[in-house]
Amino acid sequence: MTFTAMVAQPPPMPDDPGGRGEDFGKSSPVGLLVLLVFLVAVVFLARSMSKHLKRVPASFDKPEEEKPADASS
Repeated sequence: MTFTAMVAQPPPMPDDPGGRGEDFGKSSPVGLLVLLVFLVAVVFLARSMSKHLKRVPASFDKPEEEKPADASS
């Protein structure tokens, strides 16, 4: 009687480990430039928003008009 044992083994590692070489996870100068551009854009958007919010009235309720007292005479 012959028994065969099957053992699960991981597949062999390829020569290129899927882009995870020695430079994986390192940022580039282009990434820094993009980050700085986003930061400048956020600063300008925040300034613009604060200017617009200063122009918003305290209340959007319509002011009550006073009735003239001499209207019945």
